[in-house]
Amino acid sequence: MARVDFEPHVWSVGALCLAISDTLNASFNPVAVKGEISGFSRAASGHCYFNLKDESGQIRCAMFKRAASALNFMPRDGEMVELRGKLGVYGARGDLQLVVETMQRAGQGDLFAQFLKLKASLEAEGLFEPSRKRDIPAQPRAIGVITSLGAAALHDVVSALQRRVPHIPVILAPASVQGVNAPVELLKSLHSLISWRGLVPGSSAALSTQNRAVDVILMVRGGGSMEDLWAFNDEALVRAIASSSIPIISGVGHETDFTLTDFVADLRAPTPTAAAELVAIARGQLADEVLRLQEAFSDALSNHLDRMSQNLDWVANRLGRPSGRLNEQKTHLMRLEQSLQYGFKTQVQVRRQTLSRISERLPQGLQKSLQSHQQKALHMGTRLGLLDPHLVLERGYAWLTDEAGKALTHTADFEKNQRVSATLSDGQVNLEVK
Repeated sequence: MARVDFEPHVWSVGALCLAISDTLNASFNPVAVKGEISGFSRAASGHCYFNLKDESGQIRCAMFKRAASALNFMPRDGEMVELRGKLGVYGARGDLQLVVETMQRAGQGDLFAQFLKLKASLEAEGLFEPSRKRDIPAQPRAIGVITSLGAAALHDVVSALQRRVPHIPVILAPASVQGVNAPVELLKSLHSLISWRGLVPGSSAALSTQNRAVDVILMVRGGGSMEDLWAFNDEALVRAIASSSIPIISGVGHETDFTLTDFVADLRAPTPTAAAELVAIARGQLADEVLRLQEAFSDALSNHLDRMSQNLDWVANRLGRPSGRLNEQKTHLMRLEQSLQYGFKTQVQVRRQTLSRISERLPQGLQKSLQSHQQKALHMGTRLGLLDPHLVLERGYAWLTDEAGKALTHTADFEKNQRVSATLSDGQVNLEVK
């Protein structure tokens, strides 16, 4: 029997790659896979490229800009992730690749779903609306800090505040920032800072009616996995932040980490140190700003005077240089310049004097208020003394009681041979009814 040899179909390279891609699509897609990121890079176009590997293999992955923009964390080499996407063949190189549609840290599926569900619910209530967020004070009287005593974030925040604003007191409310007890402790520390009051330095407890309060609160901790940061997604804590009477800055995790406290806080800082810097405008920086404003004012004034002088020169040329008029205008300009400079300095002095008088009057007002309250107390004591029953007894009246101590106020209360006790102004007398 003769053998018939069949010649295989001759493919073009591109057609073969397309056929393989179609086969993969029909047999596998969509596909979910878990592994370790290796060689992660982000191109200028916004697309991300990396390998996903485990102990027995690896596959090239591409995550285009649209999908990469939806990431809630920054992927890193060595991180375990779960991917969903479509297998295909990249014809330009003939490489098998997974086009990634979604990425999440391995094991975070349930937590992330809870996060998104609670976030959507709170967002629908308007808790994340920019219109309800409060302004952060530029110069707070005191700064509250909520974090763990053992956290590196505490050292970073305190160091930044001591370096930039050593004159502003820092009130620490320690709390666990991870674990089962963390949400309750964070909530308790938040309430303690909201209600905290301290005396203004330089005044006694008896005279001071002005208490120093925390004007801004920093809630901070370092980075970690979603499980590590989960306490900051607690619904009760988020609602407490939303209803807080004091502005709150959330500095939880690294720049790529997000928690619900970030969304509800009045301001979100990418790191704990950045949170401290947002409320700690250095004194030197303020002085520089004042100097800059002074120089800007001086430059603006000079520019204005130069333009006026230039206009005068132009008018003088049009009028044939009347020297007398020109000299008069120059003299007027000099007086204006001197008046503006003098007025500026005078206003500064007046404001300083006003502040000084207010500072002097405040203790006097407090002293007068105390004296007024003391006089009212003395007057009330005198009126109370006039109601003393002994004063009535001294006018000749007596207080009669029976042997049981019951007061006798009517004739019907008496019986013959009844023993009665009469209380006078200087003692008691025992009587018998006849």
